[in-house]
Amino acid sequence: MSPRGLRPALAGTLLGLAALAGCSGAPPAKGPSDVLADYARALEEGRTADAYALLSDEARRSLPFEAFARMTRESPEDAKAIAAALRRPSGAPLVTATVTAADGQTLTLVYEGDRWRIAPSAIDLYGQASPEQAVRAFVRAFENRRWDVLMRFVPDAKREGLDAARLQKAWDGEQKDEMQKLVQALAAALPTAKFEHLGDRATMAYGAGGTVELVREGGVWKLEELH
Repeated sequence: MSPRGLRPALAGTLLGLAALAGCSGAPPAKGPSDVLADYARALEEGRTADAYALLSDEARRSLPFEAFARMTRESPEDAKAIAAALRRPSGAPLVTATVTAADGQTLTLVYEGDRWRIAPSAIDLYGQASPEQAVRAFVRAFENRRWDVLMRFVPDAKREGLDAARLQKAWDGEQKDEMQKLVQALAAALPTAKFEHLGDRATMAYGAGGTVELVREGGVWKLEELH
C-alpha cells in the first residue's frame, strides 16, 4: 500500500519500477533487499541517476531517464515517502522466475539458499488454483482418460446422479468425437487464452465462438459450462 498522501500515479510508477530493479547493468548487489535499500537511499538523497541505474532494462525502456527525473524533481516529498516505505518491507523478499513452455504452460521456480528450486505447482498435474490451471488440468485429465479426476471439475450443483463411470460412458462413448474436438480446440487456444474474472466466476473464449465458464467453489475452480 502506498504511504499516506502519495500521488497515485507517481507512487505506482516508482514502486513498480523498484520491483524491477536489480536486472540492469548497475553493479550487482548482494540480494533483493540490498537493491531496494540502494534504490531507496538514492531517492532520499536526490541521486536520480543512481536510482535510475538500478532499474532493469525493461523498466528503463518503459520510462526514459528524462521522464523519471522529472517525476522525482516535481514531487520530491513523494519520492522520499516512497523511499521510506521501501525501507520497511512487509517480509523477506521471495525471488522467483517463470518459464513458459511452447504450449503456453508456465513453470515457477523459487530461489532458496544458493540455488533455484521447482515450485509446488510443478507437481500438481491437476491443480485448480486458478481458472487457467483448471482448464489445463481438465484438458490433461481428459487426454489421460482420468474420469475420476474429471469429476473434480464438476460443480456441486451438477454432481447429482453423476459419477466417473457415467462420465466415461458419455464422454468416451456417444459424445466421444464431440468431446475430442472440443478438448483439442481448448488445448490449441490455451497458449494465448485470455481469462475474464468477475468474483468467483471466470470465462475463457476459444475456437470459433466457444466459451468456457468457470466457477470457484471451496477455493478451487470448476468448469460450469463448456460450449
